[in-house]
Amino acid sequence: MVSISEQQQPTRPTLRGTFGAVASTHWLASQTGMAMLERGGNAFDAAAAAGLVLHVVEPHLNGLGGDCPVVLYDAGAGAASVLCGQGTAPASATIDHFADLGLDLVPGTGHLAAVVPGSFGTWMTMLGEHGTLPLREVMEPAITYARDGHPLLPRAAATIASVEQLFRDHWSSSAAVYLPGGAVPAPYARFTNPDLGDTLERLLREGEAAGTTPAAQAEGARAAFYSGFVAEAVDAFVRTPVRDTSGRDHAGLLTADDLDGWRPGREAPTVGTLRTPTGDRQVLKTGPWGQGPVLLAQLAILDGYDLPDLLTDPVALVHAGVEAAKLAMADRDAYYGDPLFADVPIDELLSPAYAAARRPLIGDEASGELRPGAAGEVTEAEARARLDRALAAASATVAATAGTASAGTGEPTVSRSGVTRGDTCHVDVADRWGNLVSATPSGAWLQSSPIVPGLGMSLPTRGQMFSLDPTSPSALAPGKRPRTTLSPGLVAAEGTPYLAFGTPGGDQQDQWTVPFLLHHLVGGATLQAAIDAPSWHTTHLVSSFYPREADLRGVEVEARLGTDAVTALQRRGHDVRVVGPWSLGRISAAGYVDGWVQAAANPRGDQGYAVGR
Repeated sequence: MVSISEQQQPTRPTLRGTFGAVASTHWLASQTGMAMLERGGNAFDAAAAAGLVLHVVEPHLNGLGGDCPVVLYDAGAGAASVLCGQGTAPASATIDHFADLGLDLVPGTGHLAAVVPGSFGTWMTMLGEHGTLPLREVMEPAITYARDGHPLLPRAAATIASVEQLFRDHWSSSAAVYLPGGAVPAPYARFTNPDLGDTLERLLREGEAAGTTPAAQAEGARAAFYSGFVAEAVDAFVRTPVRDTSGRDHAGLLTADDLDGWRPGREAPTVGTLRTPTGDRQVLKTGPWGQGPVLLAQLAILDGYDLPDLLTDPVALVHAGVEAAKLAMADRDAYYGDPLFADVPIDELLSPAYAAARRPLIGDEASGELRPGAAGEVTEAEARARLDRALAAASATVAATAGTASAGTGEPTVSRSGVTRGDTCHVDVADRWGNLVSATPSGAWLQSSPIVPGLGMSLPTRGQMFSLDPTSPSALAPGKRPRTTLSPGLVAAEGTPYLAFGTPGGDQQDQWTVPFLLHHLVGGATLQAAIDAPSWHTTHLVSSFYPREADLRGVEVEARLGTDAVTALQRRGHDVRVVGPWSLGRISAAGYVDGWVQAAANPRGDQGYAVGR
């Protein structure tokens, strides 16, 4: 048999050049990033410019007030690091407050789920420390698209249509922006958001007033957002109750002081190793305040297989991959959280010994259990109890809110019908100096938080990922980071990063990238062929998003996997749902491969693109 990635011609060429490359989930963002490289900017300038454009052109997937973890490599310093663009819980956000409101879960939409916006501060911090271009060059493309318009993506139009009544009945500030002329805009209509353009322009002007260097301008713009007019507008707005997924109206907890006290942290990446035919590769991810280590845990379990042989058997590959994901996700749900607040035994969870102990749990049949292991001071029984309590809260909330009117959604991830509605964005950049950026902007979705009047942007609702169980490592606490699903990454050889990669996808992000990495690093597939390979994931996990349910034994596979493979997986006990042939995954990648700057992007969804030369 041949590997999955060799069963068809790639949809596009893998780009190869010597100058630089950008790959992202939207063609306008990719081209904007490339324009920065052409002007003499570096990967950090390019990633920030592309990210700001993504905030404008994919409003159903992210926004200026959202979240954005970044994994980067500064070639000049020879150092890789993580910028934690995940905002924290408000100072007054306590479990007792939600209990007083009669809530078992943090709502998936509205003011109560709002945390400190992280994206803009992360872009400005990255520019201030690594950027080279004047701030105006970096920000002008986003300002132009907000003011002059961009072709509204069909899925954005469909998302607006799905929450039209919510906007009309409850979120009037969103109706004013997203229902121009009182109607849902048509797909590819020229869509403008003048208030967002004005917000970006004012941030730019205040940045320029702060100084002439890129660093001074970036800091000036950051201060205007977190200690100036944006923070003031946010503080005033969240005091007014708005409708959320509980079916009731609630005021928020976020204040100007919460924004003023926040900056993105810089951390060392969490690193895992994968054996390949050409030597070990290191994979760099965020800490356990994100789900990034889940990818490393899966690779550690799969590393005990004959991977070249596994890649020749689609059924064995999907079965082993799904069962490894179940084990890794169970540990995520039992142990992961902000390590500044919780004791997360991440070194043990990612150790070869732990992986070796978990590997024999994968049998010939699909598991129907959530099976976290014992790690640190936590027994297996207590780890399982944590998951049982999470599912009980989800069941109680679903029962209590049955029949309530729609109030938007949490992160709009892949539906069980297999229709990828999208959920997040991603951008990867490699420049001619060896710098790399992998960034995953998300949050502040148009359908999950009302527009802040006058700013043209929404707030992030990542607070829905907190647990209200005080024994959980991801329990809500003031100033704590929610355990995000956002998961950018780098690949390194002999400790030197050379490839940036990532994907949107919520709980699927660190599942879709497993076959991508195996096909490319072990199977030798080109970047584009590895992205194009039929994808799959399991839903056998505690969902990170409201209402936090689990779908045991659930597996979704693209139809291109083939009916014989689907039948074989069903015989092994998997509850397989066959979805569209090109519906799972939005991976992109850019880096230095075989002596070239290379890049590739996802063909699914008709919007991802890579550019380079």
